[in-house]
Amino acid sequence: MHAGAGPFLFPETPLAGDFSALAITTCYAFSLLRFFEETAKRGVFQQKLNRKLLHITFGLGFMLFWPLFSSGIQGAVIAAIVPGVNIIKVLLIGLGIVQDEATVKSMSRFGDRRELIKGPMYYAITITFCCAIYWRTSPIAIAGICNLCAGDGVADIIGRRFGKKKIPYNRDKSFAGSIAMVTAGFIASVGYMYYFSMFGFVEKSFKMVFGFLVVSLVSAFVESHPICTKFDDNLLVPLASVLLGSLVFS
Repeated sequence: MHAGAGPFLFPETPLAGDFSALAITTCYAFSLLRFFEETAKRGVFQQKLNRKLLHITFGLGFMLFWPLFSSGIQGAVIAAIVPGVNIIKVLLIGLGIVQDEATVKSMSRFGDRRELIKGPMYYAITITFCCAIYWRTSPIAIAGICNLCAGDGVADIIGRRFGKKKIPYNRDKSFAGSIAMVTAGFIASVGYMYYFSMFGFVEKSFKMVFGFLVVSLVSAFVESHPICTKFDDNLLVPLASVLLGSLVFS
């Protein structure tokens, strides 16, 4: 498949193929969200761990379905509907217009619905933006989503468990967490480079691999900086990844 190919499903009728792909991807997203809502309600994981597992799996899993869509703006925009709907969902719940305690438990740190209009909404906006604007032919989309989902998600899990050695300029962050973030973000980025190259969407190269390493290193530094505590790492980490990626991959 090349950059101008039709959808994987019904390639002769791109619109039907894209909406079929949308239906499949929506089923995945709904099932995953439902699963973590149930684990949150039943207390299977600690609330913060439950939130981070959803944080890691939603975006990375969503990208696995990108090859089902057609290339170009049509496929990108239709695919972006999946995370785009979640922007509206978390906004309505966060503002109290819609009551959904299961979603609040699965996505918030402390069980406050107002948290959803910060981190979770930034998360959904990032994935929607990377999908609709950069799409699967751009390493910027790969770097942005992988450092947000894999990098930031794994950093929190590892940092809480093994983060005894704190970073001097931010005692809330640890060396273990930052190293885990670089490693996870980089490995996920390279993994998706190979995955998309199988379909002809990107051309794998050492230059791209090195670019992913640079972006993951800088993203980890941004995540460890005190400014992320003041604002939100779900906003600043992908912003740093996209801005630096625009320079590195130009």
